[in-house]
Amino acid sequence: MSGGAIYQEALRVLRRLGLPEAAERDVVAALEAAQPGPLALLYEAGMEAGLARETLLIRGAGIFLSFAAGNLADDLSDGDCTYYAHPLRVGPYVQFLLQNLAWSTLARAQVPEEVLAEAARGLAEAAGPQALEVRTQAWTAPLFRRVAEGLAGQQWASYLRLLWAGTPLADRSVAGHGLGIAAHVAEDIRSRDPRFFSMPEADQREVVRWARAGMDGVRRQRLRCLDAALRRIDPILPEVVP
Repeated sequence: MSGGAIYQEALRVLRRLGLPEAAERDVVAALEAAQPGPLALLYEAGMEAGLARETLLIRGAGIFLSFAAGNLADDLSDGDCTYYAHPLRVGPYVQFLLQNLAWSTLARAQVPEEVLAEAARGLAEAAGPQALEVRTQAWTAPLFRRVAEGLAGQQWASYLRLLWAGTPLADRSVAGHGLGIAAHVAEDIRSRDPRFFSMPEADQREVVRWARAGMDGVRRQRLRCLDAALRRIDPILPEVVP
């Protein structure tokens, strides 16, 4: 079993809906665009937490469906939704479908009600900084950090909270905050995103130092799954070190 097994479970959840063929194709396109996303981490973190296979698959699928909904929303906001011929006509209904399917899936994943409520609230709050991003003309380190705190840090902490609910790692989901921020910064560097590279070099260095400090906190958790995720990020962040 691997992250691919979680993706296949998400496809099974989708196909049980019996959607029109065109709708299923549209949703699969959004799922493909969201790969690999958190799939590897979800698998590794679920295994390390001792989740049973069935529980890991259904929780992982629900989280990945939510991630795909958020990824689609971000692509629509940024004008990066290139996988639909008419993104503004197709994207909104797919995002609505994915978000509802995610919570329907998580509701049958043996996640306590209070964890579902707190995670949903956390993800709603995480979306708020998108309002700053879509209005920003000139990026600075403080603004970059504020946006990343929500869109990446809070999002990933919520996902680990959902995945690890009721396990020995439940109280350590806050580690997702530092991991999400580091992944966010690394992806901006890897993709040459103007959000990062339009900042003055001093601001770029400040953001990288901030991300690295968060990574140090994640390492202190001494969890194999988080260390594996950090190893995927490590080679990218040094590229802008003076």
